[in-house]
Amino acid sequence: MNLEQLYTTFLKSAGVCTDTRKLEPNQIFFALSGPNFNGNKFAAAALEQGALAVVIDQAKYKHPVEGTYFLVDDCLIALQELATHHRRALGLPILSLTGSNGKTTTKELIAAILSQKFNLKATRGNYNNHIGVPLTLLSFTSENDFGIVEMGANHQGEIAELATIAEPDFGFITNFGKAHLEGFGGIEGVIKGKSELYRNLASRNKTVFVNQDDPKQMELTEAMDRVLIGAQMTGNKLELVATNPRVVFALNDTEIQSHLIGEHNAKNIRAAIGIGLHFGLSEEQIKTGVESYNPENNRSQWVSKPRNKILLDAYNANPSSMEATLKSFKTLGSQAPKTVILGDMFELGETAAAEHQAIADLANSLNFDRVFLVGANFYAVDAHDGQIKCSEYEDLVVALQQKDVEGHLLLIKGSRGMALERILDIL
Repeated sequence: MNLEQLYTTFLKSAGVCTDTRKLEPNQIFFALSGPNFNGNKFAAAALEQGALAVVIDQAKYKHPVEGTYFLVDDCLIALQELATHHRRALGLPILSLTGSNGKTTTKELIAAILSQKFNLKATRGNYNNHIGVPLTLLSFTSENDFGIVEMGANHQGEIAELATIAEPDFGFITNFGKAHLEGFGGIEGVIKGKSELYRNLASRNKTVFVNQDDPKQMELTEAMDRVLIGAQMTGNKLELVATNPRVVFALNDTEIQSHLIGEHNAKNIRAAIGIGLHFGLSEEQIKTGVESYNPENNRSQWVSKPRNKILLDAYNANPSSMEATLKSFKTLGSQAPKTVILGDMFELGETAAAEHQAIADLANSLNFDRVFLVGANFYAVDAHDGQIKCSEYEDLVVALQQKDVEGHLLLIKGSRGMALERILDIL
């Protein structure tokens, strides 16, 4: 493959696509393949649908439809190399962030703040893996003057690969928590894997933002060019005023009222404010950015139903985020009874039984009015009095019909695979 020829074609295109069902005219189709599908089979169809060109890695699919074909050794590698080439050609500053919890919320907050000053583009949704990061980079244009790239990982080496593709100028790790323990090999593996971002930045003498209250982050970045985020930043004073019912900060004399709850979200907001200050945004710009962000997509999202008000946090879950959310939910000042619906946490490996038991114990200690535990892992715990175990979603539906929760303040939290947001339809 001639990368320059592919890039010249890319600059004439309407972008790239990896799914013919979403293909738009004049895009370049990359025929990615996986264990159960072969994208090369759809190359001809992509040209018939109006693709400007197709990138394939199996020569036999270069016919019968006439059109522009790029034959490469590996379509995924070609996509990644094109993304890095484009990133270098644009030369815009890029901030990458990762972490066990809160990275998407923090990314959205940072984007809301920095967009008050920059024409920026950030990772959409969960496009944060080995395919999503290149697609994000290729969505940047010459009109953008700042980019934000979220990086997700469930095993060691993944962040290193993504950072090599994106070549960020700035980095931030939200935290090291109990997420994807199976793939990372325990909490030490999580720290090692996530801090691959630090090692990439250090190797290129780039800048990292660091939560100065986290001893491990401080230790790992001691020799790096770093910007510390805390109560005192660049001559500014940042004070946490409240976390209940909403997180409120005072930045010098400016009060900032967010739409988020809890100490864990306070840390996300503080990081976004600190990064905004570093890039020269005013107090009013930062206030506007934070206050404009309303969580959605099942992430700390408030949903009102005729019978209940619901905190929907069902996009994902791990022991660290589950603990933080339960404690924050307990502190809410509502006089209504509080009920929690908790779904299984995935990718915990041999620690799964102990971690699910610990969450059941925590929920009991917090004295919620009702606790529903959903999924095979939670069904195996030693439940406490009043805790209702449901081996699968259908059992939860029946249990909620039998146990009246009308008028309760509800928390719904579980891993993505549990899809607990489905229960909204019956509440």
